Amino acid sequence: MKALVTGATGFVGPRLLRMLDRPVVLSRNPDHARTSIGTLAGRIVKWDPMQGPPPAEAFEGIDVVLHLAGESVAEGRWTAAQKARIRDSRVVGTRHLVQGIAQAAVKPKTFVSASAVGYYGDRGEEELTEAASPASDFLADVCVAWEREAVAAEQYGVRVVTARTGIVLGAGGGALAKMLTPFKLGGGGPLGNGRQWMPWIHVADLARLYLHAAETESIRGAMNAVAPHPVRNSEFTKALARQLHRPAFMPAPYFGLRLLFGEFAKVLFASQRVIPRVALDTGFVFQYPEIVEALREILG
Repeated sequence: MKALVTGATGFVGPRLLRMLDRPVVLSRNPDHARTSIGTLAGRIVKWDPMQGPPPAEAFEGIDVVLHLAGESVAEGRWTAAQKARIRDSRVVGTRHLVQGIAQAAVKPKTFVSASAVGYYGDRGEEELTEAASPASDFLADVCVAWEREAVAAEQYGVRVVTARTGIVLGAGGGALAKMLTPFKLGGGGPLGNGRQWMPWIHVADLARLYLHAAETESIRGAMNAVAPHPVRNSEFTKALARQLHRPAFMPAPYFGLRLLFGEFAKVLFASQRVIPRVALDTGFVFQYPEIVEALREILG
């Protein structure tokens, strides 16, 4: 299986590249990509997602496109300009990528595009499989538009999977890196009352799940890319504190995080009990299904 990968220099990308055979990588900055991922890529092709489709030669011999690129939602306050960057990096970038697929002389068989559990919004205790309806807030609207652009590739005979990803946990970056400092200093604690559900996934399982989607022809449309056992925020907090041998008794109030993060604070307090029904029904076996063992592997 010959793959074309976007977002290869991000947190998940290098893990995915190690599982592929000399993939083609699309990058805005090929020099930076070569320094970052070295020999993990077979070929690096320059592409700016905002400027138009990738060059046609990027798709030569490609069986699957794995699309991970997108502006981080957790960097800086959500100003109008930042929200536009978040949306355009996903919606416009995906539209241009699909235009590239449309122009390819031989189309890839499969397109696996990142999406996010932000699609579901704040849903309390509701169990959310792939069949659940979208919310109507900013992130949900972005996810709906993002997935719509990806699914447009179906008209060219391409099988499309949209991987609605939860909080990605792994060593050396991602969401966990932002949490470690206050916990190590003994200032960690739950968000609010801690009862909100957290959909999470170990980065190694996420990379494997992308390959599972690429290789499993029965998977089409949405696929929840989360561990099978979501946890409440308080449970996650206790597990992380135990692994770090630190206390975790200082709850973070919503108003304080609203002052610090602005509108993004709503995302931190959202409850999303997301279940990976498609992955489980198609035989995917999670290496890290439980939060305790996932944190032990990452931090041990």
